[in-house]
Parts: sequence; C-alpha cells; structure tokens
Amino acid sequence: MLRTRQTNRRLLPLHRGVYAVGHARLTRDGHRLAALLAAGPGAALSHREAAALHALLPSTGTRVELTVPGQRRIAGVTVCRARLDSSDVTGVDGLPVTTVARTLVDLAGIVSRERLRKALEEAERSNRLDVRAIESVLTRTRGRNGAGHERIRTALADLERTGTTVTRSWLEDRLLALLDAHGLPRPSTNAWTATMEVDAAWPSARLVVELDGWGTHHTRDAFQRDRTRSNDLQAEGWTVLRFTHADVVHRSADTAERIRRALRRGYAATATG
Repeated sequence: MLRTRQTNRRLLPLHRGVYAVGHARLTRDGHRLAALLAAGPGAALSHREAAALHALLPSTGTRVELTVPGQRRIAGVTVCRARLDSSDVTGVDGLPVTTVARTLVDLAGIVSRERLRKALEEAERSNRLDVRAIESVLTRTRGRNGAGHERIRTALADLERTGTTVTRSWLEDRLLALLDAHGLPRPSTNAWTATMEVDAAWPSARLVVELDGWGTHHTRDAFQRDRTRSNDLQAEGWTVLRFTHADVVHRSADTAERIRRALRRGYAATATG
C-alpha cells in the first residue's frame, strides 16, 4: 500500500519514515516538523533555527538545524549531537526549541561576534536576556568549553560596560550589594504598594526605588507608562527614586547617598506624622 501511494505521488518522502501528502511544497514550519519527526524523541530545533523562532536573528532560509541526543544523520538537515537538559528546551508554536539562553550559547560558537551581539541586544530589548540562565547553560556544557563560551562571556561583559542591564533580577542584586556596602537597610524587592508592584520599597520610609534598564524606555509608550507610575506613586505619598545601570554600577557612592538622604527624610516624616 505504501509503495502504491508513493508510486501514485500521494506520499512524497521527505526523510526516512517521514512523508508529505500530495506535494512537497512545505512551509518552513513544515520542514521543521518533518526534521523533528525524522530525528525522534529528545530532538529540538536549535542554533540559527531557534534564533529565528525566538526572533533573535532573521531566518537564514538555509537547512533546518537540530540538536539530537544520538548519532542519527538526517539528509538535508544540520544536526548537532548533544543531549539536552530538560531546562534547555521550550516550546514555540508547538515545536520543541532550545531556550533563549541555550540558543545564545549555541550561537556563540557558530556566528560572528557582530551577529552574536545583535542577538544579545534583541534578547535584552525584549526582556528575555537572563544571565543566570546563560551561566547555568555554560556550566552544563563546560565539557565542550571553547571559543563560543569565551565569546559569549566577552559579549556579556561588553554589554555591562556599555550600560546595558542584563535582567531586572541581576540589577536588583547589584542594588542590594550597593546597599550592603554602604550600610543601608535592605528593601523589599518586587514589592507591592497599595496599587502596583515596584522594584524596591522601604514602606516605613515611604520610599520606592525603580531600576531602569536598557530595554525599559525602548518605546514612547513604555516611557509614558513609567512617568505615569511615578506620578501615581507620588500622589499616594511615596518618594520615588529612579536609577539606571550606570547609577548602580558606576556611580554607586552617589546613588547610596541619595538613598540615604531619602530614607532619613522618610523616617523623620513618619515619626512626626
């Protein structure tokens, strides 16, 4: 029956055991799915293919790229042989794809420094750049540590030097370290006032600190939203201080002094009120 259908051009072979019905004019997602079916369990779209699906880099339109756990070869598909940790795989449009962190690490070994930088900047712009997750991937893949690992570490260091924050949690950690170094009390982080979540708050001093990363004001709408948030908080009786990456990392003493003065005024106002 199968041979008859192939002869009648109703089933067209794409890969071993994988057929198209009627015609082989598949969409890109069709080719991706066919490659995954041919690869079997444990496979995921990766490298440039995953970067395109995550919208980190434009699609190259070349061969589908997969990471597979075994030694299987698939004609017409670029295969990387590696066993993926479950935390390295996510879903995009119903297809298994390496996570943004794993994709960035994989890209570092195969694309130019400029393209890697663009992918990192796009991840940061869309608030998906998580250095902790990248470090976890680097640790898990240290057995193949090479030029790619060194390249992504260098690229991340460049982003930090140019004032680009690499996740809200990372910048919050730097703020807490700054407060500890200057003997200031720690705030509640990702705390709620009566109406909204804020990055850091000292409720007894009615003080809020908001941290502004590279991607925070990337659009006019985002800029306007933050101005509105600040006005609403001040209308509720909070003092609002906003700090950038450069304020926290490169002007830490001045930032600490501003927080110290605001806390002093806040505690005094609370005591007299």
